[in-house]
Amino acid sequence: MAEPLDRYDAELTTPDMVILELEAKDKADAATQLAKRLHAAGRISDLDGFLKHVNAREHQLATGLPGGIGLPHARSEFVSRTSIAVGITKYGHALDFGAADGPATVILLIATPASSFSDHLEVLATLARSLSKESFRESLRRAYDPDMIAELVNSSLVFFDH
Repeated sequence: MAEPLDRYDAELTTPDMVILELEAKDKADAATQLAKRLHAAGRISDLDGFLKHVNAREHQLATGLPGGIGLPHARSEFVSRTSIAVGITKYGHALDFGAADGPATVILLIATPASSFSDHLEVLATLARSLSKESFRESLRRAYDPDMIAELVNSSLVFFDH
């Protein structure tokens, strides 16, 4: 049974779900590396099964956002609780997530339980609003500390003013 989303639970991401200096050959490789962090943290039960859901979602519609953001995501029965893994690409590396303005240097993989449709949309919408602000994107890129990145992402979801 999936845990319900609690917006005041500051554990949607943790420092061990953050990859600094991410080097990936493509968006699928980035999603795999990030999903492995979620799996190691006990947030997803079947790595391959979850990645099939992420890749299926990527084939439906591009998940790149303006400002260098990749936002791969999936609802899946293999997800125990809503979680976010974060990758900040190594300097000079960027990955094509299909955004009109170019490749991504900040990748946030959102994993939501299959039964949590409204939670999935709420997290996606809230993150997208936060990521639309250049100051927030730059804070993520410049943090270079998994604790700080986790805090930034968690607080953006808890304290976002609707």
